[in-house]
Amino acid sequence: MIIPFATLVNVLSVLAGGTIGMLLRAKFPEHIKKAIFNAIGLGTLVIGFSMALKTNELLILIFSLIIGAIIGEATQLQARSEKFASRFSKSTTNNKFAEGLVTTFVLFCIGSMTILGAMDEGIRGDRTLLLTKSVLDGFTAIALASYYGKSVLYSVIPLFIFQAGLTILAALLGSFINPEHITIIAAVGGVLIIGIGINMLEIKSIKVLNLLPSLVIAGILAWLFV
Repeated sequence: MIIPFATLVNVLSVLAGGTIGMLLRAKFPEHIKKAIFNAIGLGTLVIGFSMALKTNELLILIFSLIIGAIIGEATQLQARSEKFASRFSKSTTNNKFAEGLVTTFVLFCIGSMTILGAMDEGIRGDRTLLLTKSVLDGFTAIALASYYGKSVLYSVIPLFIFQAGLTILAALLGSFINPEHITIIAAVGGVLIIGIGINMLEIKSIKVLNLLPSLVIAGILAWLFV
């Protein structure tokens, strides 16, 4: 079985970036933190739109989001996740721990670089894409930790489980993977990232985690109809 070496590097880069961000956090005045956060929010929207617009299968994208939202709301994924995440924080009043954990998980894990990089490492042993992603995630972690704090460090747990799992799955099922299906799944992930950007900019509160089942639904619909 392949060892997800690139994911281990990714985890270390996020831990390093998150630690630097937390050290800088105390030195930044509140208005600087807010400006950084707004900049990240705008950048997140750009990333999300660029991913979402890469597929022509718009009906699959829309139906995946609708069905995924129904499943997420019915199972209360967001509420359960936030309740679980709050256990890692000493204070559950007016803190951004759960929000930070959700945001960093989606940004680090739900993207085309994650999916394609894990596939490359699992199928061909090519770690280039994930190692590049590790560098980008490290710098992103600095900015996120300067605002969210230690939740960025805890995000490496779901990051490792998700990304390493994809790598191992790709190694086992590589011959069955269709690149077009990956594009569709990544496009749905792009919509989720747009939701994160909207939350960051405080335009509207979107329960992004309740949309996570959309990724699975997108894979199923892509396999059935593409």
